[in-house]
Amino acid sequence: MAFRTVFIESPCHLSYRSGYLVVRREDTLAKVHLSEISSIVLQTMQVNISAYLMSELSKGKISLIVSDEKHNPIGQLLPIYGSHNVSKRIVEQQAWGESIKKRVWQRIVREKIRQQAALLSRRELPEAALLLSAMREVRSGDTTNREAHAARIYFKALFGSDFSRDQMSPVNAALNYGYSILLSTVNREIVSRGFLTQCGICHRSEFNQFNLACDFMEPFRPVVDRLVGDWVGNEFGSDERHLLGDMMNNTMEYRDGEYKLGSVISRYIQDCLNALNKQILPDDIAGYTNP
Repeated sequence: MAFRTVFIESPCHLSYRSGYLVVRREDTLAKVHLSEISSIVLQTMQVNISAYLMSELSKGKISLIVSDEKHNPIGQLLPIYGSHNVSKRIVEQQAWGESIKKRVWQRIVREKIRQQAALLSRRELPEAALLLSAMREVRSGDTTNREAHAARIYFKALFGSDFSRDQMSPVNAALNYGYSILLSTVNREIVSRGFLTQCGICHRSEFNQFNLACDFMEPFRPVVDRLVGDWVGNEFGSDERHLLGDMMNNTMEYRDGEYKLGSVISRYIQDCLNALNKQILPDDIAGYTNP
């Protein structure tokens, strides 16, 4: 599976020719075969794109991410028919019962907190022990909201006691950017399997068309947090955007081997869907290790 992210950062025309993305500027022309691309990120408002290319991107399940004037991802092109049996998948999704959704959500939250604790432990921060304790207390459906409790401890430990997710800062800008890239990847995986991103298992906002993706992305947020903590300081610019945009090529340990993050996300989502369809137990949803 390809995980190459193409960043378009200067005025140009994008088109399709014989299997290739063609990038045409005033005096230059570049080509990239679509089989090598997982996503295209438009980082400038001065891009013309052909309908032919947009059609081929949808057929190839290649994510096209549109950024606003501040370079923040704001939209995504997804195929309408991501799978040949989409009607069957939607019927399955609507049949998920509350009990199994709560048990899968319990597993997701536990894995998210476990990853947060692992990141704090790598930094030799004592709050890691508090997060492991919170992880063990997560009940079916996370009825005691251990996720929020862990988050309050985690972000202040990782980014400082004065840190708040509501602040306007380079760190928050980087986190939001990275989470948007992560969300777009999860969206693509869900749609490619024929499921609806709108119908979540915990996230159920009527104003959020990506509820299910918001559910499944939770355990992978610490991957973004780690990159931001390691590389983002007083500025969030092009280099940092490239770093986050390329995170799907980071190597993770998963089940019986090492895989790129994009493959791990794909396998993890399939595990969650299998559990929701009662093909495996929620406890059989595997976790990953970020070396």
